[in-house]
Amino acid sequence: MVFIIAGSWLNSCKSLPVANAIKTEGRQLLVNNQPFFIKGICYHPVPPNKTKRSFDRIEEDLDLMLKAGINTIRVYEPIQEKEVMDLIAEKGLFVIVGFGYNQGGQFDVLSGTYLDYVRSYKNHPAVLLWELGNEYNYHPEWFSGDIKNWYRAMNEAAKAIHAEDPAHPVTTAHGELPDKLALAMGTEIDIWGMNVYRWDKPGPIFDQWKQISTKPMYLSEAGGDSYMTYGSHGYDQGPNQKAQADANANILKAIFARKDIGSGVALFSYTDGWWKAGNPDKQDPGGFAPNSSGVPYDRTANEEYWGIVDLNRKQKEAFQVVKKYYTDEID
Repeated sequence: MVFIIAGSWLNSCKSLPVANAIKTEGRQLLVNNQPFFIKGICYHPVPPNKTKRSFDRIEEDLDLMLKAGINTIRVYEPIQEKEVMDLIAEKGLFVIVGFGYNQGGQFDVLSGTYLDYVRSYKNHPAVLLWELGNEYNYHPEWFSGDIKNWYRAMNEAAKAIHAEDPAHPVTTAHGELPDKLALAMGTEIDIWGMNVYRWDKPGPIFDQWKQISTKPMYLSEAGGDSYMTYGSHGYDQGPNQKAQADANANILKAIFARKDIGSGVALFSYTDGWWKAGNPDKQDPGGFAPNSSGVPYDRTANEEYWGIVDLNRKQKEAFQVVKKYYTDEID
């Protein structure tokens, strides 16, 4: 499926780069007719003492991302600040723009306002993919106890995006490998994203996907945190950057080895999040994430410790791992 980007808006923004074509072809995502491998990072920057996202440090963050070789940012809600989207494009990075189902009428699927954002930004050069939902298959209770209600809404939203914007593929962030129901009801999804936490061994998912679909896929989340709830596998209890670095190295090695099937990864995540598990004034262990028993190496998602940088933007050991894989093109 080919997605051609219209030129009228872009021609008025001479300083911004132009992506001539984005398309899915076979199992690949192509940008400007070249295979595009997502070297991504999940990005939701919340400052200390706060609970809401802020782009106050966007220039610093983008420079660090470029240093790490990151080419794509995945966000869980649309970036409304045009100057931020412009800066991302100027730096040569792409955005996977996520839409939630019920966000109080703020560019969400339930209200239909997601299409307002699509109309406003469909020609913006920073946009790579439109993404619907984030592992909603783990939460049928959000949809009157029937996950088919979400798959139906997801597919209709994807169809509406295609009608409004034939220039960009549509994806979803599914929790783990989609089952037959998801695939049967998600016919409008162009490239499937999957949040995958299988210890430090995501490799088998590629052959599993190959057996059930001919569409492209990417890992919309993968990674490990930098806190060990208990000592295990040679890693001490407590803050442990080595455990995170080793886990991410093994995960990225497996992903880069299967470019024949996968179109990349959005590693989770760029910065720690003190708002997620306790007092936002300090970093707390603990928190909850569904289906997180596969988190290396303690089967526990310590939700405030996932960044490859901390809140002060100090690089963790995992930052160097990401840089190694994203810049050296390790096979």
